[in-house]
Amino acid sequence: MRPNFEKMNHMIPAIVQDYQTKQVLMMAYVNEEAYDKMLETKQTYFYSRSRNELWHKGETSGHFQNIKGMYLDCDQDTLLIYVEQIGVACHTGAYSCFFEEIIPFETLDIFHELYDLIEDRKVHPVEKSYTNYLLEQGVDKICKKVGEEASETIIAAKNNDKEELIGEISDLFYHVYVLMSQQGVTVEDIERKLGERHQVVGNKKEFHKRGDY
Repeated sequence: MRPNFEKMNHMIPAIVQDYQTKQVLMMAYVNEEAYDKMLETKQTYFYSRSRNELWHKGETSGHFQNIKGMYLDCDQDTLLIYVEQIGVACHTGAYSCFFEEIIPFETLDIFHELYDLIEDRKVHPVEKSYTNYLLEQGVDKICKKVGEEASETIIAAKNNDKEELIGEISDLFYHVYVLMSQQGVTVEDIERKLGERHQVVGNKKEFHKRGDY
């Protein structure tokens, strides 16, 4: 199955995503020559409308995109390409071309978003990132921070200061998530275990800490 290039004046849009984080990296146009080159080389090629020429992504910058998967939409006129991004995708130096915020994205799943951010730091380290610092230091440093934040959470609770307690719990959650990521434990693992313990007993649900009583 091939894209319908005739439908779109011999060029179709291609959306490029990071194959691990699923972050949208860029959008560009593909003609038949670029499409065939991608099938042949397993790297992204596009057609530059400003230069009127074929464009091999990363040829001058070294920021190649190794194709991990490619999909065609239902109308056969748009490509979705999953890539391993070498370096950055945007000519500005940003990892993704989509960084100008117009309407802030409000997520109802901050815990998954936090975990995904930590996982992204593992794959794409950022200079002076605290998360990368913790991951580089290893399990002993991370566990020490988890212990410190747990103690500070207890102190905040004893102080009967709600705002302080909220802040300390947030810090504790963050460091626990870094530990989870470092140890290969996912949010889904925790959700699954909690689901097993949240059992139905009679007509009501009870939470069983160890599942043995």
